[in-house]
Amino acid sequence: MTSRRGGFTLIETLVAIVILGIGLLAMAATSGAITTTLVGSRAATQATQLANLRIEQLRALSRSTATPCTATGFASSGAAIVTQGITITWVVPSTGASRRVRVRTTYPLGRGRTRTDTLLTLISCS
Repeated sequence: MTSRRGGFTLIETLVAIVILGIGLLAMAATSGAITTTLVGSRAATQATQLANLRIEQLRALSRSTATPCTATGFASSGAAIVTQGITITWVVPSTGASRRVRVRTTYPLGRGRTRTDTLLTLISCS
């Protein structure tokens, strides 16, 4: 009778090491993708917050004078403003009982990519 020894053969060990290596590489690739997504999400959140702040400032300016929408600051941006790496511009129509205000933000996503978002709102001037 032959006795069988317990343990792993060299082939089984090599196969296990290859499978483990592939798993670790997949985890590393996923980690990089998650980091890139989080950076983009953070930039998008900051850009949206800045756009909302600008809309609220314009809304307050529209009501800051006895005749609505006549304040000097209630106007389109003369030039782009850059804050925290985010470029923001806005367009305020000069006439109308309701003004369709557009605020545009452009921000970096990393790796040389940028994204532009536009927020629209109506501001009543009556």
